[in-house]
This record gives sequence, structure tokens and C-alpha cells, in this order.
Amino acid sequence: MTRLGAVMCEAIIHHYGRDELLRRLAHPFWFQSFGAVMGMDWHSSGITTSVVGALKRGLTPLSGELGIHVCGGRGAHSRKTPHELAAIGERVGFDGEGLGTASRLVAKVDSAAVQDGFDLYLHGFIVTDDGS
Repeated sequence: MTRLGAVMCEAIIHHYGRDELLRRLAHPFWFQSFGAVMGMDWHSSGITTSVVGALKRGLTPLSGELGIHVCGGRGAHSRKTPHELAAIGERVGFDGEGLGTASRLVAKVDSAAVQDGFDLYLHGFIVTDDGS
């Protein structure tokens, strides 16, 4: 999953740009299809977690070349998202602190409103070098 996902993302970025990859990843049907192509069962309950984890492992070594970064993950990794955003922002020049604040707010709304008191299991944040 890691290698296939990274190669597919790399091809999309080279042919259509980073913003197009973000647009596609944000589309629920496309994301579900992407996970199925990467090897997950269509109705798998862990498809989001698996895709985000595979993309983080596959795209992190290519982030300098591609200009895209996958932050967060499941469990304890989810709570590192704001710090990862700040570190990347400092390195490449976008407002990582601001995106970290957005990350915290989204996680708070998700755990307090959507999850209704259950712990947040997965929190991922995909950002480009220009802060998109």
C-alpha cells in the first residue's frame, strides 16, 4: 500500500499538481476508491486509517521533492499533528502554528461533537509547501 499510494500520488502531482491531489483526497468517494485500489476491501472499516498511514510512510521521504506532507495518524500520532505542522511550516515557510491551531480545533470539534465524548482515533492533516 505504501509504495503504490506514493507512486500514485507522485503521478497525480507531476501531471496535475499538488492542489489536485488535495482536492481528490478530500473527495470521500475518490478517497474510498483510492484505498480500494491500494489494496483495502471496499467496505473495510479501517480504510481511512490505512490510507493515511500508508501515505505518511510513502510520501514523507518524497516530501522535499513533491512539496506535500502527511501529518498525524492514529492513536498517539494524532496528538503530534500540531507539532508536526509547526516544524514543517518553520522548515518550508508557511504558517505552521496557524495550521496547528486549526488542527487542534478540528480535533476538538470531532471529539466533542461528532464523536460525542469518545476519544479521537485518527487525525490526519495533509499540507503542501505553500500551506494549502
